[in-house]
Amino acid sequence: MAPQLTLQAPLELPPQDVPSYLDSLWSKELAEAGGGAVTFTLVVWEPSWLEQQLIRIGRLDGPISGLLSDEVLEAARAAVGACGLPPFTAPSAPELTWALGSLPGHHSTEDLRGQFVDRAISAHQPRRLITLAPTLAADAPLETLVAAYCPLPEEQHGSRGEACGDVLVLRGGMGAVGKGLAMLQPLIPDDLPCWVWWNGSLDESPELLEGLATPPRRLVVDSSIGTPRRCLDLLVERIETGQSVNDLNWLRLRSWRESLAMVFDPPSRQGALSRVVQLDIDVEGNHPVKGLLLAAWIADRLGWHFQSSYLIPTGNPEGDGVGAEFQRTDGDSVQLRMMPVPVGAPKAHPGALVGLRLICAPEGQPPLCVILCSESGGCMRLESGGVATMQLVEELVPLPNESEEMEMARLLGGGHDTTNPLLAAAAPLAAKLLPQ
Repeated sequence: MAPQLTLQAPLELPPQDVPSYLDSLWSKELAEAGGGAVTFTLVVWEPSWLEQQLIRIGRLDGPISGLLSDEVLEAARAAVGACGLPPFTAPSAPELTWALGSLPGHHSTEDLRGQFVDRAISAHQPRRLITLAPTLAADAPLETLVAAYCPLPEEQHGSRGEACGDVLVLRGGMGAVGKGLAMLQPLIPDDLPCWVWWNGSLDESPELLEGLATPPRRLVVDSSIGTPRRCLDLLVERIETGQSVNDLNWLRLRSWRESLAMVFDPPSRQGALSRVVQLDIDVEGNHPVKGLLLAAWIADRLGWHFQSSYLIPTGNPEGDGVGAEFQRTDGDSVQLRMMPVPVGAPKAHPGALVGLRLICAPEGQPPLCVILCSESGGCMRLESGGVATMQLVEELVPLPNESEEMEMARLLGGGHDTTNPLLAAAAPLAAKLLPQ
């Protein structure tokens, strides 16, 4: 987190006094500081349940920052075994947080959620940053904190000059934060774009999500956090209404899509794309959404028509696989097999991709097998099954190590007042691929 030039320390106010105080702030201190940013409002649902639980049981010291830092991920991975969960459990998986909640502990620390503006986000100079920070104590009363900030001089870009903003934090038990929503709505200016970043599980607090993310506000979610059916259905529902929706889980597929496109960039391979017969995808653990989104993107780009999907029993703790059949434009079929695989050190988010295999049977040429993997060990399973008789192309996919804040900053910088058309096409098909 970058330090910010704050015009005041965060001030705790009674909720009913917040609107008038903000009006006064902008008419006096911030007006004298050069005026406010004419940019956007960012509303962040930031429960940080994992970080709160790790601190409560003494596996982290704190303070509570709201960031999914390396320190939080390391402590979470170390806690998987202590909670009796399978080793493929991702550190940000909600089931780990639930398991931590059953362990004893009463350690407490300072809660700084929402009181700092991440450097990547502050570079876009939000006019108002609102953080909803529910606490583990369900009966905690609502607290409201207000602060003003201006970027440091060295963070200014060219002649843009100072552009100040304010920070508002609503902290308390779930019930108290929910009741604070009514006070919050008038504080979101109608004349500026508003982004709502649901930085938590899509299973929790659907009423609060519904109240916050009303169109035309732009919604940002992470479809790796929550039950797969709920994640995909929410994406489809919001896309169908025409609301701008962005998915951090989809953004993490960027390097996979780019790598696959580059493999088929040579003219000698382009014709093979119209003769795909089999698609295999391996994912970590039992959360298939990311793999389904990738399969749906491939099917949409190549004009395949969905026929059916079904579960593939495995008898393994990672869960069942997903099979599906598509029809190519020439009438031939394509088989999809997406399988959960065990991993010893899972990535930060559930359902990360391990590998992809695409088998093509071009006319008059030897069969072509393309394998992409996140690391060399992930290719081994996909190298079996008779691929030695085919022309083999293997590539390692460079995986970016960027925080949620960096991804969010990229969205803010790009505008995106509509849903990415590739995601809009892939999400409904991914929902069909997930067997009922």
